[in-house]
Amino acid sequence: MVGEIIDHKEEVRVKYHRGIGRIGVLSDTHIPSRARFLPPELFTRLREVELILHAGDIVDDRVLVELEALAPVEAVAGNMDPPHLHERLGRIKLLHVGGYRIGLVHGDGVRWTTRRRAEETFAGLEPAVIVFGHSHRPLCEKSGELLLFNPGSCVDPRGAGRPSYGILHLSSSGISGEIHRL
Repeated sequence: MVGEIIDHKEEVRVKYHRGIGRIGVLSDTHIPSRARFLPPELFTRLREVELILHAGDIVDDRVLVELEALAPVEAVAGNMDPPHLHERLGRIKLLHVGGYRIGLVHGDGVRWTTRRRAEETFAGLEPAVIVFGHSHRPLCEKSGELLLFNPGSCVDPRGAGRPSYGILHLSSSGISGEIHRL
């Protein structure tokens, strides 16, 4: 399922997935510092996905193990992740999924907004969607042909109402996203 890594920039990891139509998207789980475990309801809702993307601030490896029981997982490290997760996951990935490019980044930094940092990370690489996190606030918004997608946090919504996660739908007609509340 996973192809070879091809770098467009030294820090960008590219992987290929074929035949994917429904992707679960998470970020900012912060287990165990913000919650002891992922919400059980999340596992029920992600049963039908074919791939899971995690946009960082995982903190504990067991989150990835639990998610991998549902579907293959692609993740990047965030600013709160320990060094071994940074080494294992990297900070930036450009995935080729179902014929589309998906940028995956946490989005932390000091310049601009989280959204703008995410956009700048993939400037010139022309992804169809950029998945990012860091703000704990969900966003599903088109900017021209680009879909900007932040699933929020399924455990720590920080003023964004209820906890959330996202679903991306890939088809021959394009990519769309949905934010779901828990």
